[in-house]
This record gives sequence, C-alpha cells and structure tokens, in this order.
Amino acid sequence: MPDSPQDKAPSGRQRLRDAMTKPRRPQVVVAVLLAIVGFALMTQVRANQQDDTYQGFRDQDLIDVLNGLAGTSQRAQAEITRLENTRAELLSSNSSRSAALEQARAEADTLEILAGTVPVTGPGIRITIEEVDGPVDIDSLLDTVQELRTAGAEAMQFNGEVRVVAETSFEDGVGGIEVDGQPLEPPYVIDVIGEPATLSGGLVFAQGPIDQLENDGATVDVAELQSLDIESVQPTSRPRFAAPATGQ
Repeated sequence: MPDSPQDKAPSGRQRLRDAMTKPRRPQVVVAVLLAIVGFALMTQVRANQQDDTYQGFRDQDLIDVLNGLAGTSQRAQAEITRLENTRAELLSSNSSRSAALEQARAEADTLEILAGTVPVTGPGIRITIEEVDGPVDIDSLLDTVQELRTAGAEAMQFNGEVRVVAETSFEDGVGGIEVDGQPLEPPYVIDVIGEPATLSGGLVFAQGPIDQLENDGATVDVAELQSLDIESVQPTSRPRFAAPATGQ
C-alpha cells in the first residue's frame, strides 16, 4: 500500500526552513559559539591595528632607532647653533655698518661746515667794525680773521653775504673791500661761531686785532651771543685734477 503524504521524509528545503524558524537546542548552542568566536576575532584585529609601530621590534632594533633619533636631534641642534651664530654675525655686521655710516655722516657734516657749503647755527660773537678816521687796512682784517681761526672759529661770514673758508681771498676794493670777489662796504660785520669767551679773548691782547683796527681809525664792537645763524654758503665745486690716492 503506497505511503501516505504524512509518511514521506521532509525535503532539504523544508529542513532548512524548520531549522531557521524552529531551531533546536544544539543549533542554538552552535550559533552562540560562532558569535563568541567572531567577536573574539574582531577584538584581536582591532587590538593589532592599535599596536604601536615598534611593538614587534627587537631590542637591537629599538636601540638603532634611538641612536638614529639621537643623531637627528644632534644635527638639528647643530643647525640651530649655526643659524644663531649667523644671526649674531649679521647683527654685529649691521651694527658695525650702522656705526660706520654714522661716523661717515658726522665726518661729512664736519667737512661741509669747514667747506662752508651748508648754513650753520650756534653760539659765537658778532664783530662790528666802523670806519671813522679812514679806511681799514686790509692786513688788519686778515689778521683779525687769522686770530679768530686760531681761537677756534668753526664758521665765519662777512656782512651776512660771504662765507669765509680756508681759500677765501681778501682784496682792496673801491669804497671798501672785496671778499672772494664780492664787493663789501663798511661797516664790516663779522659773524663767528665758536666758544664766545675764547673768541673774544683772541682779539683783545696787546697789539692784537682790535688794537690794529683802532690804530687804523676804526671803532670795534664785540658782542657775545648764545645763538648765531650763519646762512651764507660757498658754492660747491668738484676738483678737476685731484683724486684720492690709491688705498687711502
């Protein structure tokens, strides 16, 4: 007699469906074990990923790494020292250059004053020479200028018009004198910058400039001033033939 449908063995698909919908106890145990193993594997992988780079290094490898880091640190420190020394040298060089420039400017200012190419101001004296009984002798004026230079005159001008410098010339002129070719008439006013008391003292000794001028029939007035402006200047010119010697 043929088997009834109830007696037929379940198919594979049926068994799989039954296992998923109605798991038996052994299946549940296996699933739990598989979950535990999977979790352990994932934890191990993450731990390996978080390990330090040097985790697996041998002692000698670590020593080599430390030596390399020490060498790198020494080279970096040496470079820092070199750069600091270079910076110090540059600062020193800049300081020396600034000092040299400042000295050059000071020397240039001094030369400009001595050459009479710039206006100047400072303490000094004003000498006023009035002709009374006759014209002033040109030699008396030259002696006056020379004594003022000896007394420390740093700048000088005649009648507010002509700056007196080392190469200034004096000549007799019609109705007066000529200073560097510039005709000047009395009274002659000489403005001089320097130490006032010293400049005045250079004029009043026996047979000195004031005595000579008075012997020429002139009156001389000397005023000491704490501030005096000399605005006349000599025209600048470049030497045509002279040049600094090599190595100077």
